[in-house]
Amino acid sequence: MAGKERDSAVPERTDVAVIGGGPGGYAAAFEAAAQGLDVTLISDDERIGGVCLLRGCIPSKTLLHVTELLHATQDADTMGIAFQRPDIDPQALRNWKDQVIVKLTDGLAGLCKQRGVRLVRARAHFAGKQQLHLEGAERDTLDYGHAIIATGSRPMALPDVDFATSDRIMDSTDALALEEIPESLLVVGGGYIGLEMGMVYQALGSRVTLVEMADRLMVNADADLVKPLASKVEALFDATHLKTRVSRLKETRKQVRVTLEGEDGSRDRNFERVLVAVGRQPNTQDLSLDETDVVCDDQGFIEVDDQRRTGDECIYAIGDVTGGMMLAHEAMHEGKVAARAIAGHSAKFDARAVPAVVYTTPQLAWCGFTEQQAERDDIDIKVLRFPWQASGRALSMGTEDGMTKLIVEPHSGRILGMGIVGPQAESLIAEGALAIEMGAVAEDLALTVHPHPTLSETVGECAELFLGQATHYG
Repeated sequence: MAGKERDSAVPERTDVAVIGGGPGGYAAAFEAAAQGLDVTLISDDERIGGVCLLRGCIPSKTLLHVTELLHATQDADTMGIAFQRPDIDPQALRNWKDQVIVKLTDGLAGLCKQRGVRLVRARAHFAGKQQLHLEGAERDTLDYGHAIIATGSRPMALPDVDFATSDRIMDSTDALALEEIPESLLVVGGGYIGLEMGMVYQALGSRVTLVEMADRLMVNADADLVKPLASKVEALFDATHLKTRVSRLKETRKQVRVTLEGEDGSRDRNFERVLVAVGRQPNTQDLSLDETDVVCDDQGFIEVDDQRRTGDECIYAIGDVTGGMMLAHEAMHEGKVAARAIAGHSAKFDARAVPAVVYTTPQLAWCGFTEQQAERDDIDIKVLRFPWQASGRALSMGTEDGMTKLIVEPHSGRILGMGIVGPQAESLIAEGALAIEMGAVAEDLALTVHPHPTLSETVGECAELFLGQATHYG
């Protein structure tokens, strides 16, 4: 394995100091350097990449790819192909995951050098007007013209739970380490992290139980899109308890005693391990923001304008520390906006459609307005649904429970939102994002020639429903 990136010399002053080496941070640094600015990228990780690359998106999707393969072999018997039970080597799986991470981090380090971005490994916090204090660097201070805060977020814990000292209660970072595959696992939280990691451990052999306080899974997505995913979870997991909360966790040497409280009362269960996935909180607590004019809300998120400028005219903030959807691709675009604004351009972050993807089996993706959001905001919409039972490609893949959904403005046909549940949703949603950003109408999608037979043509046929009927449905 390659070693950590070599630190660059710290100057007395830099035009732009970027604090945080995740997707938002390095995207901002690269863009600022492209604008001709002197850029210093500061990260306290040994390798560049942030939570997404080191402890989040990339390692989880690497494991979820394995999960998809395992599910595909299990489902193949309906097509006349029977596979023997797979032999899973957790150590080899960890090694493969780590190799993917090393390749990407090495690539980013190379891009920093190629693009003239100074990379400094240190912990930074503000030390007065346009100055940073650096812990662990060869210089204690760094003056800046502008700073971009891109320090990301961390998992939220339950009351009286300390992930750092617990042996059996995990956050998402611990879960991705794959230290062991427990016989039994409780997942607390029915959002995308809980569902994704629950499916990983179930595919690798754990008996998984999930608890969620809400009355359904994935409350931010439309219920009709979540329904096929909920059915799969019901089939794969040992149990799913909705409208249920964890009131007590007692850790012993070999298990965790959990008290669950739901509509039917309270009960105790034992699990080898517990994964807590109840949300994330911003990493703003150690930045000494009281030395600046930056303003945070009650939850610690930094308040910014459309250019990502904070209450301090010299400081910008991007990504998870500002709230929003807390997605890597959103942070990257915000980083580029901040860099261009610092360079004097009239850039602002005004994306109409930031896609969200859940890499479960089946995958779930949406962008733009959801049906429930439109109803909440009293926006007049027309909802179009194309069930994949009418798709020849979906039937050939055994995925007829999928669906493509469009949210359309009734009088104009303008595309306001899209949702997809089923395989390849991660890629199919891009057409919806492009349509929304370009102001396309349903007729544009309907008249676009989609290849046959593919899952992509469900988008075109769904749009055809606005015009009267789809070729294969309605």
